[in-house]
Parts: sequence; structure tokens; C-alpha cells
Amino acid sequence: MAVAVFQQFKRLGLSSNVYTYSIMIKALCRKGNLEEAVDIFQEMEEAGVNPNAFTYATYIEGLCSHGRSELGYEVLQELRGVNIPIDVFAYTAVIRGFVSEMKLKEAESVFCYMDKVGVVPDSYCYGALIQGYCKIGNILKALVLHNEMALKGIKTNCMIVSLILQCLCQMGMASEAVDQFNNFKDLGIFLDEVSYNIAVDACCKIGKLEEAVRLFDEMKGKKMVLDVVHYTTLINGFCLQGKLIDALNLFEEMKEKGFKPDLVTYNVLAGGFSRNGLDQEALYLLDYMKGQGLKANTVTHNIIIEGLCIGGKVKEAEMFFNSLEDKCLDNYAAMLNGYCKAGDTTEAYEFFVRLSKQGVLMKKSSCLKLLTNLCMEGENGKALTLFETLLASDYAPCKKIYGKLIAAFCCSRDMKMAQWVFDVMVGSGLTPDVITYTMMINGYCKVDCLNKACDLFKDMKERGIEPDVIVYTVLLDGHCKAKIKKTDFLPNVGGNNGETKAVCSFWSEMIEMELKPDVICYTVLIDNHCKSDNLQDAIGLFDEMIDSGLEPDTVTYTALLCGYCRQGNVNRAVTLVNEMSFRGIQPDVITMSALYHRILKAKKAQFRH
Repeated sequence: MAVAVFQQFKRLGLSSNVYTYSIMIKALCRKGNLEEAVDIFQEMEEAGVNPNAFTYATYIEGLCSHGRSELGYEVLQELRGVNIPIDVFAYTAVIRGFVSEMKLKEAESVFCYMDKVGVVPDSYCYGALIQGYCKIGNILKALVLHNEMALKGIKTNCMIVSLILQCLCQMGMASEAVDQFNNFKDLGIFLDEVSYNIAVDACCKIGKLEEAVRLFDEMKGKKMVLDVVHYTTLINGFCLQGKLIDALNLFEEMKEKGFKPDLVTYNVLAGGFSRNGLDQEALYLLDYMKGQGLKANTVTHNIIIEGLCIGGKVKEAEMFFNSLEDKCLDNYAAMLNGYCKAGDTTEAYEFFVRLSKQGVLMKKSSCLKLLTNLCMEGENGKALTLFETLLASDYAPCKKIYGKLIAAFCCSRDMKMAQWVFDVMVGSGLTPDVITYTMMINGYCKVDCLNKACDLFKDMKERGIEPDVIVYTVLLDGHCKAKIKKTDFLPNVGGNNGETKAVCSFWSEMIEMELKPDVICYTVLIDNHCKSDNLQDAIGLFDEMIDSGLEPDTVTYTALLCGYCRQGNVNRAVTLVNEMSFRGIQPDVITMSALYHRILKAKKAQFRH
């Protein structure tokens, strides 16, 4: 429309001003006609009309909104270089462009450039970057930027607040989201209906239903505009707590207020009925929906199937599943998930096998759930069959599936199979992460194959994967235990020099990499020194750990206490137990048993003398 009007102006011989040309550029950019937008600049020059900051910002925004943010940034810098006025809106457009392309480092560089040229970012600049970090789940960075805004005196807004709250919820940090919401409210920050709804949802998820109701009523008291979404959120909270009467009462209130329940509302209620074993009520709800002109979809069916299984009505779930005329892959996945959630792993596995023989292959997420259950129950053979079925299909197993299976074989000390799965993973083009390597290394240490553990450690570093404290702790623990075993088996033969050198080497590497040992790492070394009768070295490490700000736990104290007991120093052992109590650490059965037996032994020795 704008382009047509502009052409009509030209036909009538009417001259355009800078605002007309800017609107035209905006219209062309929105349509993606970026080259034609450039032609308008040429036309402006011929007409003697100088573009203003809004004109240039409009074109830059057009480039960025069409995936050409790098070019948009180049244009901005070139214009800035020739002293053409560029306002903060253009910078915001570039930041938003980079964020939409998930180029957050580039977006950060725009911030740095703004600081360099003396342009002060506003709340929209910060909001765009905060949105980017919330998208990737980097809530710490988002909060740092938000605090930076406050320090610079830049007011936040409810949109930014909602981004942060939503990110916390999506990361499973609902409790923190509620705390943040209350903090924002205490600071006097304006919070809109969206912010409140996120807080209500977070309260429901952590079981704080009374607080959720209070916030809901607070919204009413503030005359906020409530809608179906707000009512559905609280209805879901009641359903999650099994308070279905309250949920239905709120459902009725919503209708009385003139709000028509949508499919999401009905799905929430269907889930509530199903999870609480009310299969007949769930089916009645489907009929009621139909009467209201709403047709249940796949999501509705799946919610009922999984809900009934969770509610202990597996047979009813099967009957409902079988009653579906046109089953889709998602329905089969829901039934499989239902078996898993009901703890009926055997039935889930047989269901998977039956479908596989029929050529129906489950979604990866469902396969992962089944594999997880099988591994947890020690059904490694069945888990391997599932894995091989995936390998033979077009569905390549994901890293999580490989990780679960490797963990299961390592746990059962079947390192031959763990290594096979690991090799298949590498052969498929996937690079194992530090967690996978740690599981493998730990597995080999458990079965006293230290050479293979070290080979994997070397391979890990060659692939450019940096070892962390946990990997080093596993290796230290493995070599320390191997050294102690050799000493116990052949006390008069000095054959443990290799393990001693390895322990020293790993410890030196950690120091060189500036990796700070944690409590577990220190405990491993303290335990090793105590069992090797190097009590002074153990005490030295214990003191070093405390000096570094770490708090010893029960296991650490027990290791040192056993060391004192081994040397017959009962008085120091008793002092150590008292120190534990003073620090609020309760001695466990192992600690007290070790001390008790050592005291008895000391008394017998005194009695003999």
C-alpha cells in the first residue's frame, strides 16, 4: 500500500520529504526488497533530500531483520566513520539482528563499540541482549546484564523481567523465579499480566498453591486484564496438587466471566482427571468438549494415556489407546512413555519390540526413556537390543542414549561392552564429552585396568577436551587404590612406584592447569596417605583444604580418623570427633565403629601390660 501511494505521489508530480522517503524505505525493507531500498537513497540524493538518523536506522533495521546483520553493522560503522548521525535505535536493530541469528559474541561486540564511540545503551539494547542469553539458557549472564543496567541507572521494564523469569522456569528453577519476582516487586518495578502469570505458574510448579492464589487475587485487586491463559495457569496448579474440585470451580468462574475455555484449558483438566485415576471423568470431558465445538487432538489423547498410567490405571490407558481409530506415532510414544512412568518397564520393552517388528520405530525421546528404565533396572541385555535396533534403523542414537548405555555397562563392570558402545559412538562421528570420558576412565579404574584408563585420558586430551577436577579425582583414586592393594598383597616388595609417580604427575598437572581440588579430591588423597601410613602428609592436606576455604565432610573426617586409629592415636581421634560435632557434622556409623574398635584395642593392650 505504501509503495502504491508513493508511486501515485510521483505520478502527480508531488515532491517527497525525508519522512516520506523514510516510510518508503521501511516499506521496501519489510517486503525484503533491500536493493530497491538502496535505490530510494539514490533518488533522495537526486532530489536534494538528506537522509536523517531515522532513515539510516530504518535501512539498517531492514538488513538485520532479513539475516544480514553483519552487513547492517558494517553500514552502521561506515556511517559513523563519516560523522553521519546514528541514534541508539540503529544499534539496537543490529543487536537484535545478531541475537536472532544467535551470534551473541557479535551482539556483545556492538555493546563494546557503543561504549567506544560514546553511545549510551538504553533498556531496549539491554533487553535485546538479555533475550539472547535467555534463549540459550545462560541465566547468569542475563542477570549480570540486568544488574549492569541498574548500576548505570537504566530502568528495566516488565518485558525484560518476564524474559528472566521465563528463562528460570524453563531451566527448572521455578523457586528462584518466584524469589526473583518478589525481589522485582519489592524494588517497585512495574510488573504486568505476563510477569504475574509466569510467577503464578512457577508457584504452582513448586507446590506453593496458596501463594499462586494470592498472586492471582492480587492481579484482580489491581484491575489487571485477566484472560484464558491466566485462568488456565491456576487451573493447572490445582490439577497438579490433585485439587480437582478447586480446578473445576475456577473453570466455572472463568466461564461466568465470559472467557471461553480453549483446547489448552481442556487438556489441563484432562491431565488432572487422568493423573488422579478418574478415567470416566476424563472421557466425559472429551464429550463435553465436542459439545462446545472443540475437537480433542493428539496432544489431548496423549495426555490422557500418560496421565492414566501415572494414576495407576494402565489397563484403562490401554483401552483408551486401543479405542483411537487413527493412531499416529505420537500416540504410540505416549503409550510407551506411560508404561515407563508406571514403572512397567517389561511391558514397555515388549511393546517396543512388537512395534519394531511391525516397522514402527519410536521417537528418540521415548527410546531414551525406555533405555533409562532398562539400565536402572539392570536390564543391560534388553537395553543393548534396543540400542542395536536403533543402529539398524534410520534413527541414529543421540549422545544421551550412548551415555546412558555406557554408564550402565561401566556400572556393571562390563568394560568390554562399554568400550564397544564407546567405539560405535566415535565411529558414528559423535565426539564424546568430558562426562562420557570420565565414566569410561572410572570404569577401567574400578576393574584395575589403569593402562586403558590412562590411554583414554590421553585420547581425551588429544581431541582437545579439557579434563576437569572430576576426571583427575577418578584417576587419582584409581591409582591410589591400586598402590594400596599392591602394598597389602606384597607388603615387603616395592612394586608400587609406578602408581606413586602417576599420582604425583596427575596432581602436578592439576596445579599447572590451575584446577582447584574440591573436597572429594582432597579426601581421596588424604585417605590414600592415611592407608599408606603417611599421616603427616594427610594432616598437611587436611589443613591445606581448610585454608583454601573448603569444608571437610563426614567422609574426609572418617578417612583422617581411621588414620589416627591405625597408628593407635586414640586421643587425637576423639578430638577429631569432637571437632566434627563442633562444626555441625554428625559422625556416621563407620566413623564411630572405627573409633570404638580402636578404643577397645587400646584398652586390651593396656590390660595386657
